[in-house]
Amino acid sequence: MQKIKTALLSYGMSGKIFHAPFLELHPGFELTGAWERSKHLIQDDFPLVKSYPTLDAVLQDDVDLVVVNTPVDTHFEYAEAALLAGKHVLVEKAFTTTVAEAEALRDLADEKKRKLAVFQNRRWDSDFKTVQELLDKDILGDIVEAEIHFDRYSPDLSAKKHKESASAGAGILKDLGPHIIDQALVLFGFPESVYADIRITRDYSVVDDWFDITLYYPTFRVRLKASFFIREPLPSYIVHGKKGSLIKSRGDVQEDELKAGKKPMVSDWGVEPVYKSGVLHTEIEGSTVRENIPTLHGNYYGFFDALHKAIRKNEPVPVSAQDGVNVMRIIGAAIESNIQKKPIKL
Repeated sequence: MQKIKTALLSYGMSGKIFHAPFLELHPGFELTGAWERSKHLIQDDFPLVKSYPTLDAVLQDDVDLVVVNTPVDTHFEYAEAALLAGKHVLVEKAFTTTVAEAEALRDLADEKKRKLAVFQNRRWDSDFKTVQELLDKDILGDIVEAEIHFDRYSPDLSAKKHKESASAGAGILKDLGPHIIDQALVLFGFPESVYADIRITRDYSVVDDWFDITLYYPTFRVRLKASFFIREPLPSYIVHGKKGSLIKSRGDVQEDELKAGKKPMVSDWGVEPVYKSGVLHTEIEGSTVRENIPTLHGNYYGFFDALHKAIRKNEPVPVSAQDGVNVMRIIGAAIESNIQKKPIKL
């Protein structure tokens, strides 16, 4: 198997936790190294790889794929440079800071005939996969309303300065927002309009840390919420249809297990505790059913496997640049709605 030589543009939490373990696990990838600015840590975990001193050093190396896992306001610059250098590119969320930047990267990748993907790994979370499978079976009837939450209790400001500085890439809307916006678009398609309320709730914060977004569809509504002041979390997925309801908590264990140093596996990985099972209350073949639903396994390996097939077999990327553009269109409309205090048509 011809391996895809892959370089990371940083080796902080994202590189160490979400990318390197799966690049190491998948036989079709070879991790060449990471661009490290001050701390040189990647060789502690992977002694044979490189610690690149500059972006140019990455782009001049024999690298097939560049992972842009740096602060959001650098995504456009670095992804553009990698595409111009003839590399395939994987960009972390948020894809860019604006719709125009997202469209420009999409078009450049098409022009250069390079693969460009967005790292929406939460599509491979156990909870989301379970909800998606049940909705695909259409056992709730016509959807009336849905909510997706990504809540935390984290009242203190982050020690990471780029997360708390008033820049175009900072704030919860472009941090947690892309996850649940992308999930809503996967489940329900692109909406007709967007209404949003975006706030700052933490003391001394200068970036948004709370949002409530409503996506308007012709016959139903989808509400997306995120906050840092939810000590007692609500269910993360609430879907009501004309036949019944589906309730599911956010139960995926992959991030916690990776942070604890566990190595991912192709199988028997991402298994949720049974007590986090969701509840399905609906009508099936004329009978009312209320039961706990078994949760599917989560596994980010699926993303990397699909990306490998996209690059080596010219199959579609697992999350496309157009998917990234669509998420940025929702974010842009949410920002405009918050300013104008009215729904924004798309």
